[in-house]
Amino acid sequence: MATIPHISKAASLHEKQVRSKSNFAEPSVLHLDRRAYLVGNPIAHSQSPTLHHAIYSSMGKRWGQVLAETDDLAAFMQYLKSDTRSMGSGVTMPFKVAVIPYLDELEAAGQAVGAINTIFYRNGPDGRRRYIGTNTDVIGIRDAFLNNVTGESWRGRPGLVVGGGGTCRAAVYALRDLLGCSTVYIVNRDKAEVDSVIMEYASKGSAQGLIHVATVQEARSLPPPSIAVSAVPDFAPTTTSELTARQILQIFLQRGAAGSPLLEMCYHPSPDTAISTLANNAGWQVVGGIEAMIGQGLAQARLWTGVEIDDHLRQSISQKVKDVQAQRHKL
Repeated sequence: MATIPHISKAASLHEKQVRSKSNFAEPSVLHLDRRAYLVGNPIAHSQSPTLHHAIYSSMGKRWGQVLAETDDLAAFMQYLKSDTRSMGSGVTMPFKVAVIPYLDELEAAGQAVGAINTIFYRNGPDGRRRYIGTNTDVIGIRDAFLNNVTGESWRGRPGLVVGGGGTCRAAVYALRDLLGCSTVYIVNRDKAEVDSVIMEYASKGSAQGLIHVATVQEARSLPPPSIAVSAVPDFAPTTTSELTARQILQIFLQRGAAGSPLLEMCYHPSPDTAISTLANNAGWQVVGGIEAMIGQGLAQARLWTGVEIDDHLRQSISQKVKDVQAQRHKL
């Protein structure tokens, strides 16, 4: 694990100034014997608490996850470290990178990806809690494919990621390092975001095989991808860069083999996105982002509780969460 430098005095002073204007409100947790959190903004739509309720209730525990929606990460981290009944926290946008300086250590996946979605703790030699960051999104993405796609035809072949944020970084790691893609194409409307992703990997000596595809000519000339992850919100492209990125994606989808899998990470407010429609029309197998959410949440639960979840329990929990999702989409 990598040790994280302590926050500077200047940063600490800035945090005190921010907290004086804080919108952080302590969540209601008295109904839970143990609890994890999810910090980010906006997160009211998140199904993560539903997933964790299903996990812990199946274990007969009065444990759960509660939302901590705030812009004040410093205040939340102070609160988290003061809660002796906390198991840890999930971390989502916009804090997946910003949270790193508040942690004591990073596990390998978090260090490699450069973005954190999970905080857990372990007691150090002195008995004090050490807060550790990792990235279970990579597990969720990996398992979404392995649990829903027959065979592994993507091994040794190109993969594709659409996006440029923290989820893109996790998808790159999952496709290349966990699923065995030979190269990973990155398509995004913002070149600077892609440059940042590649530079993050380059700083660790692991940028080999990452290719920013920025033109339709490249999309037509490169070997087509055999697996893809869409890690962008469901929006209609309007700017020149957005339209170009969408056209590149369409070309890759049309050139890819029928039945190739695409994981659509966006499932709110609906899993039926413009990109999932494009993939379906091109003959790809679309895997819903709820699958990745479930996989990463089960990995979090293992870190927070130490409990291993067998296939039968995983399937039961997965079905409960999907039933809740389906009910929400009917409303």
